[in-house]
Amino acid sequence: MESRLFQDALELAEQDFGPQSRKLCLGCHAPVAVRTGDLALRQKVSWEGVTCEYCHSMREVVLAAGNPRARIEFSPVKSGPLKDAVSGEHGVEYSPLHTSALACAPCHEYNNALGFPVLTTFSEWRATQAGAAGQPCQACHMDRVAGEVVDPRIRRAREARVNLHLMPGSHSIEQLTRTITARLSAVREGDQLKVTVEVANRLAGHRVPTGSPLRQLQLTVSLESYDGRRLQDQRIYRRLAADAQGRPLTLEHLVFVKAAKLVSDTRLGAGERRTEVFLFALPAGAPATVKASLTYYYSPMARQENQQRLTFLSLRRLVR
Repeated sequence: MESRLFQDALELAEQDFGPQSRKLCLGCHAPVAVRTGDLALRQKVSWEGVTCEYCHSMREVVLAAGNPRARIEFSPVKSGPLKDAVSGEHGVEYSPLHTSALACAPCHEYNNALGFPVLTTFSEWRATQAGAAGQPCQACHMDRVAGEVVDPRIRRAREARVNLHLMPGSHSIEQLTRTITARLSAVREGDQLKVTVEVANRLAGHRVPTGSPLRQLQLTVSLESYDGRRLQDQRIYRRLAADAQGRPLTLEHLVFVKAAKLVSDTRLGAGERRTEVFLFALPAGAPATVKASLTYYYSPMARQENQQRLTFLSLRRLVR
C-alpha cells in the first residue's frame, strides 16, 4: 500500500478512469479502506494495507461465478490457523480457511469487467501437483518457525511453531534462487558456438512469473571474445495482454481495466524444465567468455533501475 510504485499506478488509474477506479485498486492493496469507505485514505488503518485486522477477520471465501469473494466480519474475535492460541486481548478461533490457499484467492485471482483473467495465480496453483495435493501457498510464502505469535501477551503452548508474515515473493533473491535454477553449457560447431541454457521452475506451485502480466523473467546470454567481439541474445518469459483492438498493453493500470486478449504466454509452468539454445558466430580457435543471467523484471513503471528489476542468478563459462 505504501509502495511508491503502487501509489503512482493508483494516481494514473484515477486520472484515466475516474475516482471509481480507486475502489478496484484498493480492494487488494488496502482492503480495510474499502470496507470502511475510506477511499480517500484519511485513516491510519487504511495505510496499513493488507493488515492483520483484514486477514484475521476473514471467515469464508466463495468461489462463485466471477471473482473469488471473501466474507469479512470485523469483530473482537480473530480467526487463524492455530488451534491452541489464547489471547488476553481479543477472542480467538481456529479457522481451517487460514491453512488453505483459498485464503489467498480473493487478491490473487481476478477477471476484469471484460472477462480477461488479469491475475491467475490461484487457478495456476489449482492446476499443479501442489494444488492437487492441497499444499497451500503458505507452505512457501509463510515459513513456520519456533517462536511467539504476534505479541508475547498471547499465551501459547511451549515449543509452538508459528507462521512468519514476511511473505517473500518476486522481490526476494532467496525465494527466486530457491525456485528457479539454470545450467549453462557451450560447445563449438565449426565457426559457431552453440550455447545451451536449461532453465527450470523447480519449486513454485504456479507459473513464473505470476501475478501482473507486465512481469517478466529475462534470460540474457552474452559472448565476449578475446578478439573484441561482443554478442548478446535473450529469451523473455511473460504473458502479453492486449486491448480489444489487439494493441499490447504496457502500463499496469491499463492491463487491469482494458485487457481483453491474450497475445502470448511464454512463462515457465510449475515443475517445467526448458532448454534454450543460442548460436553465436565465433571463429575456430578464438577464446571467449560466455555469460548467462536471469533477471526478474517486475516493475516497468519504476523510475530507478534497482526498482524495476532484480538479477538473481549469473553463470559463466570460458570457451577456448
